[in-house]
Amino acid sequence: MIQLDFYGTLVAASLVLLLGRGLIARVGFLRNYNIPEPVAGGLVVALGLLMLRTFDMEIRFDTSLQTPLMLAFFATIGLSADFASLKKGGRVVGIFLLAVTGLLLVQNALGIGLATTLGLDPLMGLLTGSITLAGGHGTGAAWGTVFSEKYGLASASELAIASATFGLVLGGLIGGPVARLLIKRVAVPGCQPQQAPRMPKGFEQPNKERSITPFSFIETLALIAVSLLAGNLLNGFLHGTAFELPTFVCVLFVGVVLRNGLSALGLYQVFEREVSVLGNVSLSLFLAIALMSLKLWDLAALALPIFIILAAQTLVMALFAIFVTFRVMGSNYDAAVLAAGHCGFGLGATPTAIANMQAVTQRFGPSQLAFLVVPMVGAFFIDIINVIVIKLYLALPFFVAV
Repeated sequence: MIQLDFYGTLVAASLVLLLGRGLIARVGFLRNYNIPEPVAGGLVVALGLLMLRTFDMEIRFDTSLQTPLMLAFFATIGLSADFASLKKGGRVVGIFLLAVTGLLLVQNALGIGLATTLGLDPLMGLLTGSITLAGGHGTGAAWGTVFSEKYGLASASELAIASATFGLVLGGLIGGPVARLLIKRVAVPGCQPQQAPRMPKGFEQPNKERSITPFSFIETLALIAVSLLAGNLLNGFLHGTAFELPTFVCVLFVGVVLRNGLSALGLYQVFEREVSVLGNVSLSLFLAIALMSLKLWDLAALALPIFIILAAQTLVMALFAIFVTFRVMGSNYDAAVLAAGHCGFGLGATPTAIANMQAVTQRFGPSQLAFLVVPMVGAFFIDIINVIVIKLYLALPFFVAV
């Protein structure tokens, strides 16, 4: 076994991103279906590690940088969210949140229904529903422990981690093809030459150049650091209370308060160019480390019935994005980008959703609406709604009787 240290892992993650960019540039299939660069490069490395395992060789990475990168990304989301923009998208956020809630209900109903049909414990169906798909690894691990201790479900934590890993991979793979299918039906902004070029905002078009200065870059880095520190302190304060929230939600919340508080007091205006640069770097490195560290053999260990449930969940996610999300969000270009993002966090996580949308907007043009709505719903509201939905399902008679 080869253990890479912090520096070796950082080098490997950087090479994964360069590999992904090279693959996208040279492989038409990946480019045409808008596969994100970290997903392309990360999965190639993960497959290579799976092959090495057949020769009793294994490479492990130092993932200590993964969580800080994820939290830095969510801090930049908070620092990018100003109340004026949120007011403009208030109605759209509400509609998208209803669509997201509908998917959570469908995922759990499908999981429980298939688990029961296949002769499995209904709890396994719930665990392969919104808990691990919309919730991700953190939510899955937490509920896996609950299911093991309170309900006596064997290997619940292992099943949760494997299911969340499956969702992370598929969420990054289906978003691009879904968007490609939908974009054929709409007018694409990037194809309209009469529109004047503008500086991309937020996380749109990450490969576009942005003018920055060293001092403003340091100012933004300081804001991110304050968000990380205060967010972790807030998380510790809320731990064990009825208001306990995931750390990344606390960091995002602090970022929102900093952005809007400093602006309201007239003390400081956040430079969105620097925020987007640091956010995109954090996002890319986080996804690279997460995907190249995937233990694909854990997915191979899934029992056939569980694999059937997760495959069905993937198909339903794609169909839901096409026939529900796209239509209720307006059946236009913004709706197509939102559908790609929904695939990302509906099966995986918010960083995957952002990467999906970036792969689309980098090629076809910006979507301010999508990059306003998805980060707020995917990083904040979905966790709150998901907890409510999970508890409603656990209140059903056959779960109470367990």
